[in-house]
Amino acid sequence: MGAIRGKMDERILVCVFYGPNGERLIRRGHQLSSMLGCPFYVLTVDPLPVDEFDAEKTAYIERWKDLTKELGATEFVIRDNEKRPTAKVIAEVANQQDVTQIIIGQTAKSRWEEITKGSFINSLLRELPFVDLHVVSVARTIRASEDEMFERGIRCYLIQEGDSYVLSFAQRKECQLEGIFFKEVGTDFNNGIFKFMDGNQLHQVSVHDGKIDHPEKIKSCIEA
Repeated sequence: MGAIRGKMDERILVCVFYGPNGERLIRRGHQLSSMLGCPFYVLTVDPLPVDEFDAEKTAYIERWKDLTKELGATEFVIRDNEKRPTAKVIAEVANQQDVTQIIIGQTAKSRWEEITKGSFINSLLRELPFVDLHVVSVARTIRASEDEMFERGIRCYLIQEGDSYVLSFAQRKECQLEGIFFKEVGTDFNNGIFKFMDGNQLHQVSVHDGKIDHPEKIKSCIEA
């Protein structure tokens, strides 16, 4: 008679990709691993090499790494520069770590939109027929936050004018900070948010009529 599988024989893999719902999936994985008393891993897959990630994607990665460590996950795995189908990459990592349960997001952005389609789920189940698959629903408000409130981000720069900082969409020698500007939908003015990296941290400040609302935040980062 075969041995009965115990709690510690379970292993959970959380799959996240560029977007705001990754943290929620990681916390769900931690919750499940705590209930089962088993280890969990976090995986992200990307077709680009790490050194080609933009500032926002890099910020998500750093946050996920920190959260993974904070919650006591066994490992955060990055599979970058991947040209193979996502299902095969997930299956490879799952087999390497003897994973028994996988968590994915139902409405994650970008390439992982395909996760919501039966074809992706069927592909994953064909690769891992004995693994339990958890498909977690993502709140519509999370998904809509930037899709519906702001236009697509564009690269821009900040120039100091007195005690203020203003947006510039052309790089000039007096530019002091580079980032991404997200313009509010439905406005004729440059109102929205400006996101930028300071070291490994992603920051954002509000913009009104092309000017930063809280210039002291920008000044403190530049002078640090």
